Amino acid sequence: MAVESTALIDVGILFAAVALAGLIANRIGQSVIPFYIISGMVLGEYVLGRIDFPAILGTDLVPHGSELALLETDFIHLGAELGIVLLLFFLGLEFNLDRLIAAKERIGKAGTVDLVINFGIGFALGYVIFQSFLPAFLTAGIVYISSSAIITKSLIDLGWIANDEADPMLGTLVYEDLFIAIYLAVASALVLGGGDVGEAAGQIGIAMAFILGLLLLVYVGTAWFQRSLEIDSHEFTVLRVLGITILISGAALALGVSEAVAAFFVGMAFSSTNHVHELENLLEPLRDTFAAVFFFWIGLITDPTLFLSVLGLIALAAILTTPSKLVSGYLGGRIYDLDERRSLRVGLGMTTRGEFSLIIASIAIAGAGTGLAEGTAETIYAFAVGYVLLMSILGTTFMQYADQIEDIAVPVLKRNTKQASQSGDD
Repeated sequence: MAVESTALIDVGILFAAVALAGLIANRIGQSVIPFYIISGMVLGEYVLGRIDFPAILGTDLVPHGSELALLETDFIHLGAELGIVLLLFFLGLEFNLDRLIAAKERIGKAGTVDLVINFGIGFALGYVIFQSFLPAFLTAGIVYISSSAIITKSLIDLGWIANDEADPMLGTLVYEDLFIAIYLAVASALVLGGGDVGEAAGQIGIAMAFILGLLLLVYVGTAWFQRSLEIDSHEFTVLRVLGITILISGAALALGVSEAVAAFFVGMAFSSTNHVHELENLLEPLRDTFAAVFFFWIGLITDPTLFLSVLGLIALAAILTTPSKLVSGYLGGRIYDLDERRSLRVGLGMTTRGEFSLIIASIAIAGAGTGLAEGTAETIYAFAVGYVLLMSILGTTFMQYADQIEDIAVPVLKRNTKQASQSGDD
């Protein structure tokens, strides 16, 4: 009983920390996301834990591998998973299948521009640094994929979700999430399987089959999802939605498909029902609670001392890939026929990296000594964690101060657009 009570205290510390972080961020008018991440970092084993202060993971309270440490690790990791699932579920609620089909051409164009520019720059950077295909392939994925979870949270918090710029952002995120589902299957097989192309092909087949199955469920299952919500009880509505969403997301994860992608499709299925507004009101507090745990977890697993050996690589990647996302996002906005101001806002929002980059980093470290040399795997992991922390703070700051940035940049963009138009007429 003492073990459980101590664990409960530590979980209480977790929620108290994110509550305090949120209060501070709110008082100074900043996004809460970087503050959640930093609070996790401070309370983790790598900061306070190193000075004999009881870290939230319990590493200084009991020996490693004990029941307490395992319980807390599982709780925080599971809470982070639920945060990703709920954030992407809400993204799906905002993007139903009809809307997806209607915008498929624009999504394809904007997503391809985003992929070619950012994956290409990431691969080139990785190859110059590591002089090998597989590390370059992993680096490309890390710098290419924007954070669906963080961007969705920021869109909701800032009220952009109903604005015109939300369409190209959400559409590009959909494209990225579908691509990353295949990418992760390939990366896992190559890194963990030591380059087994046959295994990669098998995992790709499973991922594609599951995604197609989800699309079919969304397409033909509207009536079933509608009936599942025909009940006069908020309690049972929440339980049914969570049961369906988490069960399908868990099945996807077990098959090697991203749980985030699965949750997105489930949300898209529920978006075709008559209960979207009700679901948003009922699940919003739960989403925000576990989203806070997710961002806290990012900080918790971050060892700041790892950054020292890869500061140059992190800085170089940020210098190269921040403008690349700004450009690809801006072009994506123009593909959607948005003006310069809203197109720039798309670029500012898409600079954030997050959960998928960390998943790629975890694949790299798990493959140390198998598909990757240990030193290379450790470098990629340290780079990914530092890069995500920097870009999550930078991206949310860009969105927070978008109005001020636009006031400076938009006149320049309009002038250049006008000059280009005049040159074309001549």
